Amino acid sequence: MNFFDQPRHTLVVLLSLGLATTALACPDVLNHVVEPLTGGKAQSMCQYEGKVVLVVNTASECGYTPQYEGLQALHKKYAGQGLVVLGFPSNAFGGQEPGNNKKIAEFCQANFGVSFPVFAKIEVAPLRKDPVFSGLIRLSGADPKWNFHKYLIDRSGKRVESFESGIEPQSKQLVQRIEALIAQRP
Repeated sequence: MNFFDQPRHTLVVLLSLGLATTALACPDVLNHVVEPLTGGKAQSMCQYEGKVVLVVNTASECGYTPQYEGLQALHKKYAGQGLVVLGFPSNAFGGQEPGNNKKIAEFCQANFGVSFPVFAKIEVAPLRKDPVFSGLIRLSGADPKWNFHKYLIDRSGKRVESFESGIEPQSKQLVQRIEALIAQRP
């Protein structure tokens, strides 16, 4: 086995040749570490780099809560094509997410069979104080006005589109944008 066959040297070689910069550069909008809803090790959102990402602020006691079903359907239909749906429970609007992480996880699983990633409850209000949402708001120019506001991030992580709470996950408007972004390769 020669030098180039050694895995520990691969990164050093790529860096010295200037080939690893893309692999190491995580878009600012994804450059966050978040806690999983069910506990465990914190995760880097950089793992979603190169994917189309739909970020949603969720709540269990909201009139829009049935949108979990549509979000799960999007996840199921498009995950294999490069879409990832990310849920961020928040009590920032109307006190409609009063439960703790365990109760939220149980609710999501029991009522909607949620299998897309959902992260720990955001404890700050307004949402613009949260680092993840601050970046989404800055890039899209839109603050969420209520629960189930949706942010769609393109594969480059440089463009973010905003969709108000009343826009259903299965709406023609949102699905067309998801499909268009999935079709674009990084």
